[in-house]
Amino acid sequence: MDRIAITGLEVFGHHGVLPHERELGQRFVIDVVLGLDLTAAASSDDLADTVDYGQLTADVAAIVGGDPADLLESVAGRIVDRCLRETKVDHVEVTVHKPAAPLPAAAREVAVTLRRSRT
Repeated sequence: MDRIAITGLEVFGHHGVLPHERELGQRFVIDVVLGLDLTAAASSDDLADTVDYGQLTADVAAIVGGDPADLLESVAGRIVDRCLRETKVDHVEVTVHKPAAPLPAAAREVAVTLRRSRT
């Protein structure tokens, strides 16, 4: 299966359980990997035969920068749902990284990954 990957998309959002996370917001980093057949696009050189990853990137950024959620799982779920609206996509993997997660011990980041497929 072929892939389209968007990695390291940085978006400022207001997600989290703690009040200061909602009020002040923070940076989130998003990775999206789409599994799909790109045979037709490789032959035709036509955007209609693939996924417009520019539009998808804008939509993902709007999701992360939009309505707050308590959980990273919810944010990732919203992104997965958007990706699967693309009829050519067979499966998707979304990782939402929260580099500044408030933790009781030092860690580089917290990340949640969801994998979903049509089948």
